[in-house]
Amino acid sequence: MIRKLISRVLGRKSAGEPAEIPHSKHGIRRDAISSGSWRTVETLQEKGYKAFVVGGAVRDLLAGIKPKDFDVATNATPEQVRQCFRRSRIIGRRFQIVHVMMGQETIEVTTFRGHHGQQDSHRAQTDEQGRVLRDNVFGSQKEDAARRDFTVNALYYDPVAETVVDYHHGLADLKQKTLRMIGDPATRYREDPVRMLRAVRLAAKLDFSIETGTRQPIGELAELIENVPPSRLFDEMLKLLTSGHAVKCLQRLRAEGLHRGVLPLLDVILEQPLGERFVTLALENTDRRVHEGKPISPGFLFATLLWHEVLGRWEGLKAGGARPIPALFQAMDDVLDVQAEKLAITRRVAGDIKDIWALQPRFEQRSGKRPYGLLEQPRFKAGLDFLLMRVQSGEVPDELGQWWGAFLAADGEGRAAMLLPQKPDEKKKRRRRKRKPAATHDDAHDEAPE
Repeated sequence: MIRKLISRVLGRKSAGEPAEIPHSKHGIRRDAISSGSWRTVETLQEKGYKAFVVGGAVRDLLAGIKPKDFDVATNATPEQVRQCFRRSRIIGRRFQIVHVMMGQETIEVTTFRGHHGQQDSHRAQTDEQGRVLRDNVFGSQKEDAARRDFTVNALYYDPVAETVVDYHHGLADLKQKTLRMIGDPATRYREDPVRMLRAVRLAAKLDFSIETGTRQPIGELAELIENVPPSRLFDEMLKLLTSGHAVKCLQRLRAEGLHRGVLPLLDVILEQPLGERFVTLALENTDRRVHEGKPISPGFLFATLLWHEVLGRWEGLKAGGARPIPALFQAMDDVLDVQAEKLAITRRVAGDIKDIWALQPRFEQRSGKRPYGLLEQPRFKAGLDFLLMRVQSGEVPDELGQWWGAFLAADGEGRAAMLLPQKPDEKKKRRRRKRKPAATHDDAHDEAPE
């Protein structure tokens, strides 16, 4: 009822037709969008095509949030878009898109998508669970709006005319802070199970409630996440964890029953008080850095999330008689191998994770030249931040963190005075070199040339 009233006020036309909302009612300023997206839309329209800034950027602008990027939707095919821009390239398999390079910006341009499954020639390729594998059907703007996931993501902004085109009462839902699926939620989740994770992320980010019909199938279909390719799952989890609302996202994941199987090693961690405390600190730290505009390291983030599983595995190996350092590296490999079955963590990120983990036992070595050598390690700062988080969670003594803080602040003489005496087992054992017996007169004679 409220949606209909809001839509009537915003100027919705007859059923099936979109509302064209003028600037006086939506309030988006032209200068709020990036220059690259503006030029992309303008160029396409000058060539005779329809073009709009679309999706999350429009949603965020209407919600008073600064968008991270701007996507453009058009009725031009990828080949036609490619002809309009010298610096562009076509990418994608499941659905072809065009990357248009405008200065330092890369604008993602998509062609309006049509309904799949209506004709055999246009039937989307799906797996046995209903997940869409390949879908290159182009269509009208109305069909494109129906293909989008949530009503608040099916909004089109024309910066030339300064209007917002709304097919599914998205602006009304935005004003009511409601996340609502377009179409049948169960069917849409089966087409792409990642939409369940996206629902949680957007609800947490926007502080929205998930509409009852949209929320209800999530618990029943959560196991479909198992069918998502690891690379897509990694990308979506990275978006969720670096959204600036990671703590709320994790809480909602747990509330909807989605955390199990997504980050399988967290299933155990979140049931252990010490582990949960450590993970919460890590996510709070990440959220704070996002809000302060500071960079986020995926390697550091995943190192914190998976650390307690490494710690448990490490302790088990040492209890079985393994030497500490080889046992740590074995534990690291074991944990990342298990995680790789669900998340395609890139080789570079995995390398950063291992570097941070490998530094942890070295912080306990505070005698001789070892602290100085640790200072020279490329990942020292990340490793120290990780150590201080372990201190804050109560995993290691506070004295260790204080010592390293004082050691960094001290001058050369002060650092030397802080070094702890070497333990007997830390002293280097000099290998005695076997001396060759001194050559006798006869031996020397024998070796002399004739």
